[in-house]
Amino acid sequence: MAQGIGTWTAGSLLAAAALAGVLTFNSGALAQTAAAPAESAAPTPENAVLLTIFLKHDQSRPLSELNAQLDKQGYYKTFPPAGIEVVSWYVMMGIGQVVTLRLPASRLREVNRAIENTAWGSYRTEFYPTYDYKPIAEQQRAKAQ
Repeated sequence: MAQGIGTWTAGSLLAAAALAGVLTFNSGALAQTAAAPAESAAPTPENAVLLTIFLKHDQSRPLSELNAQLDKQGYYKTFPPAGIEVVSWYVMMGIGQVVTLRLPASRLREVNRAIENTAWGSYRTEFYPTYDYKPIAEQQRAKAQ
């Protein structure tokens, strides 16, 4: 396993460390109350993370009621925050929606807050932060050829 570490750039390790720090810092049970400043940072190979969000419908309520609540809470105006790249957005029948975003790690809290403030009540959420391993895998494969 340690062999793959040598292929990481310093920027990739820094981004992973920053993400780990953000996740650790925000892992408390209390809701966040302070507004985070919006950052204009663009995702780059050195700072980008992919964030897959499961938005699980509250199946005890009809869709029209859920959509009315989302509208009232400003979901469609707020999510995703401006400048965040939507990689994919699918409806998973029987579950809800699955959204994958690409963003700089420094904007992770902003995305989380957008969901907390506008989607809760209509959706239960799960977050899966990842990073793009494709270039590393391609490099390893080319080296092995």
